Amino acid sequence: MLSPLQKFILKESQGTKITKRILFKKFYLKNAKPPKPEDQQNAITKSLERIIDRGFLIGYGRRTPKKWYIESVKLTPKGKRLAKSLLGKQQKFSFK
Repeated sequence: MLSPLQKFILKESQGTKITKRILFKKFYLKNAKPPKPEDQQNAITKSLERIIDRGFLIGYGRRTPKKWYIESVKLTPKGKRLAKSLLGKQQKFSFK
């Protein structure tokens, strides 16, 4: 099961070869009350790492002795198939 942020990441990555990480902040522009910027970064990082672990994305970035800094991502063939299937599904709206 994918979160809405993970679905957004896959859809945004579909049209390009390599997608910069900064584009994923657009996900929070739609929210009425977005979280703090550091919370946004943490959520994006965790989502990217989990999608990479599942084999849908390839991450590019820098490695320090303790941490990876993911700067851009690329879809794998498995990720391309999943992103294409996500485009065909009806999207849920968050009406209150």
